[in-house]
Amino acid sequence: CPRPPEFATRQPRMKVLIVYAHSQPTSFNGALLRTAVETLEAEGHQVQVSDLYAMGFNPVASEADFKARRFEGHLQYDREQKAAVAAGSFSDDIAAEIDKVQWCDLLILQFPLWWYSVPAIMKGWFDRVFANGLMYGQFGRFNKGGMRGKRAMVSTTTGCFPGMVAEGGVMGHLDAILWHLQYGTLAYVGFEVLEPFVTWSVRYEDDQARVGYLAALGERLKHLDQVPIQPLHAVEEFGEDWKLKAGIEPRTFAHQACEARRR
Repeated sequence: CPRPPEFATRQPRMKVLIVYAHSQPTSFNGALLRTAVETLEAEGHQVQVSDLYAMGFNPVASEADFKARRFEGHLQYDREQKAAVAAGSFSDDIAAEIDKVQWCDLLILQFPLWWYSVPAIMKGWFDRVFANGLMYGQFGRFNKGGMRGKRAMVSTTTGCFPGMVAEGGVMGHLDAILWHLQYGTLAYVGFEVLEPFVTWSVRYEDDQARVGYLAALGERLKHLDQVPIQPLHAVEEFGEDWKLKAGIEPRTFAHQACEARRR
């Protein structure tokens, strides 16, 4: 029997981890989370959620993160991470989150944009879960990172209007605001990073606009295979001086900005 047209064009089923950072289930971030889970599951994807506030996730990196220590005395956190990868000696909460990241094909971060960044609880999740020796380090970084072959996407709410983070905007360009997260965190450990999903001035919008945002996220998640991937330079494109080799045109936002400033 021929396959139905909608089955033939359906995107491949994936395992999706959503890391969610908002303390209020009734928030718009909460509505975005529910929309994401419902849409992804309806599309046939498997979904896990790390609701950091509900879990009481501890964002503070400390010696308690390791069941055994390789280096006594002064805590060298990244070196202890590498030893814990080899020995399987992470604390249970970190080990559980690492398992989820390794399980997923797609990582989605859902959070409100605070001070040009993620909430502290999500930053602590990166600090403790993105382990040296597993996500970066012995594998390398960027296209050589431990998470290569996986994808990630930022979904964030903002209190600003689009023009405020456009070229020449009072807040600076959105690509600059998200640079540390999309390039310096996600891409650094090997993820291919999809274009972010951003909702604007949520606090000042009416219900109709918010419903529109929820619908737009649903459509985005139904067509993930069509979402553009953020440009990235392979590590091979840099020379021994750690700079782009001659003849390599800068493709990322910051590399292009540096080239424009040089000129």
